[in-house]
Amino acid sequence: MNTNKLFSPANSPESVGIPSKAVLEFLEGIDRDRTCMHGFLLVRHGLIAAEGYWAPYHKDSMHRMYSVSKSFVSLAIGLMIDEGKLSLNDPVSKFLPDKCPENLHPYTAQATVRDLLMMATQNPRNSYGRGDKDWAATFFHMNPTHPSGTIFSYDTAATVVLNTIVERISGMPFLEYMRPKLLDPIGFTKEAWCIKTPEGTSWGGSGVLCKLRDMAKLAYVCLNKGKWGDKQLISKEYIEAATSKQIDNSNIAIETREGYGYQIWREKNNGFSFRGMGSQLAYCFPDKDFIFACISDTQGAGPTGFGIQKHFERLFEKISDEPLPEDPESLAKLNEKIKSLHILPEYGALHSSYVDKINGVWYELNENPMNITRTRLIFEGDEGVWEYENASGFKSLRFGIGKKVAGHFPQTNYYMEQIGKESGIPYKCLASAAWMEEHKLNMLVYITDIYLGTLKITFSFKNNDIAIYMRKVAEWFLDEYHGIASGTVQS
Repeated sequence: MNTNKLFSPANSPESVGIPSKAVLEFLEGIDRDRTCMHGFLLVRHGLIAAEGYWAPYHKDSMHRMYSVSKSFVSLAIGLMIDEGKLSLNDPVSKFLPDKCPENLHPYTAQATVRDLLMMATQNPRNSYGRGDKDWAATFFHMNPTHPSGTIFSYDTAATVVLNTIVERISGMPFLEYMRPKLLDPIGFTKEAWCIKTPEGTSWGGSGVLCKLRDMAKLAYVCLNKGKWGDKQLISKEYIEAATSKQIDNSNIAIETREGYGYQIWREKNNGFSFRGMGSQLAYCFPDKDFIFACISDTQGAGPTGFGIQKHFERLFEKISDEPLPEDPESLAKLNEKIKSLHILPEYGALHSSYVDKINGVWYELNENPMNITRTRLIFEGDEGVWEYENASGFKSLRFGIGKKVAGHFPQTNYYMEQIGKESGIPYKCLASAAWMEEHKLNMLVYITDIYLGTLKITFSFKNNDIAIYMRKVAEWFLDEYHGIASGTVQS
């Protein structure tokens, strides 16, 4: 296809063999299950068949891609191989001697670029934690348990080492290295960036932020064996290898058991995918010339993509190899549905007789894991305010009742641009609440910043007592908001 026409809108979903009704049913299923999706994109024959975003997200939103970043690093490695700057059989230790111990274990010394690409390292688990000062170095210092290249074991430290090698050789962040050769030719967002590791390199294992279309465009290059239009941007040989099964992964029961390539998952129906925590996904099916991509936050809702997969499979089954008859009625309904997409608030009753009993009442709490000493709820029509005091002082969060309220979560000791450095800046969030029972209020807080996460809180009241249950699903933050507390009306 002409490069200028790539990713332009199709005349209709039917014109590229996708029933509008099937797309509508997909979206209805997602909302019916209350799955927290942020955006979706269907690309067929290089054209956008359908695209939509759940407000407040939109097509220009910069979104955290989590482990989709790993697939980007794989493409950077492919470019380096094309340039002859490294090879698949190179031992990774030779590029980073300063990060290796004096007596490097033979298993670690033998680990190659290819071993790390296919997640077959010598280590039993990911080697770094948030408190480590040099994540790449931990890979070489961990005591290995088996020869590299033998067992599939998902290891983000492997990707950290790979992108550190790219940055060591190129002398620049790996996204910047990729720009002239791959990213700029496909119109990848110039403002895209990557969170840094504690040692200051890109966190290629998880940290890329870009737009949904950016992810889909890189997936399209892989779908077309390294080409964008008629221009070969990365070698066909590398892409074919990267998207093919390089290692069996049936020893694990998460994600997919179809095999693994080079930082790219294999899928059913001769497909492959980019996958990131919270359901950042790009499913690619060369036999159908079709890509499904989405951004989401489904952390805590099962394996990556689990809640989306069942509805997607129903859509996938209805794709035709030929154009379909136009269906203007279903297309009109689909367009209306896309216009109305929004992240759903907490579900439940909007009113309770307990509002009058507890409104503005302070509760003094017993010792609890969250170190919250006292708390209260203030109700103001269809909104409210949760106030409390914890180890870092007085806090306040506004929430909607049966609706979302955008604001900032009142904790400022979390990371932003670099892991290990507290930012002093609160994360953006959406907060809502609803009554599950007459005496029980549920609050739902979505963190919607460069880090994504969910906090669910239940406030339950009995006579003069309160019980609070908090559950957070977030990587390396909201740790202060997990556990159970109880207390009584403050005298």
